[in-house]
Amino acid sequence: MGWPLRMFQEEGYYFVTSRCFQGRLLLRPGAEMNEVVGGVLARAVRQSAGCVRLHAFTFASNHFHLLVWARGAALASFMQYLRANLSRKVGQLVDWNGGFWERRYSAEPVLDDEALVGRLRYVLAHGVKEGLVEKCTEWPGLTCLPQLLGPARRLFRWFNWTKRWSKRGSEDMTAGEGRFAEEWAEPVELEVAPLPCWKGLGEEERQRAVRNLLEEVEAEARGRGTPALGERAVRAQHPHTRPEHLKRSPRPVGHASTRQALKELREQYRAFVAVFREAAERWRRGDFSARFPLFSFPPRVVPGRAAQIL
Repeated sequence: MGWPLRMFQEEGYYFVTSRCFQGRLLLRPGAEMNEVVGGVLARAVRQSAGCVRLHAFTFASNHFHLLVWARGAALASFMQYLRANLSRKVGQLVDWNGGFWERRYSAEPVLDDEALVGRLRYVLAHGVKEGLVEKCTEWPGLTCLPQLLGPARRLFRWFNWTKRWSKRGSEDMTAGEGRFAEEWAEPVELEVAPLPCWKGLGEEERQRAVRNLLEEVEAEARGRGTPALGERAVRAQHPHTRPEHLKRSPRPVGHASTRQALKELREQYRAFVAVFREAAERWRRGDFSARFPLFSFPPRVVPGRAAQIL
């Protein structure tokens, strides 16, 4: 069964999710883990050259969520860079050599302000809604919460392995220097932008709005009456652990505050798929003049077969 086609807008907001292979706890929180992941995320945003803007993020032990604005198909290259570097650097950190990600990331359009706030609330609820910690601020993993309640900019370290390899064998390189030595660390800044519907609010008002969301999440958790696992137990889990049960649900077509908006999005997506499939069929037959929808990617063509057609 093929992967669903991605439909990107000229510019828009997306809720992004990516899960680790078999749901293993490869992103298990820790001080070093958070620093490495934060550096990769900050570097990915910088590499996007303003085509991707970060509004919220959270890294659980076996998956992560991002709330971003992206221009055109820039999200595709951003996610390729982010996931590739996370798999290499975090894989080295937790001694994992196999496949790192379970499947392709999902990127669901977020269509209005109410839905954006709802996705932010969902991001902030991680750790609490799963019964891992009692309060959102207690989650030990990397999250945007400190930046939403404090300075929007935060420094991380990007470990420049290209620089390390260029010095390999050099007398300047001390024997035994690891991949995460300070020698290769470069400061990189990560900024969390306010939601568009909150831009007109002052800093204190935005922080008050975030605290209101936290209170709602924590009140719901207390209502369930289930004791939390606790921060110490979360940190103590082995990163190779494979959970016995994983929560799986169909990916939504998008997020909106009204059914009508979702209906229109579905219709738009069906039209996009129809045009793409028609162009793809012509492309496979050797008609490379076929016009694909804007911000989509033509299918690969086997070079030998293409040569025969041409």
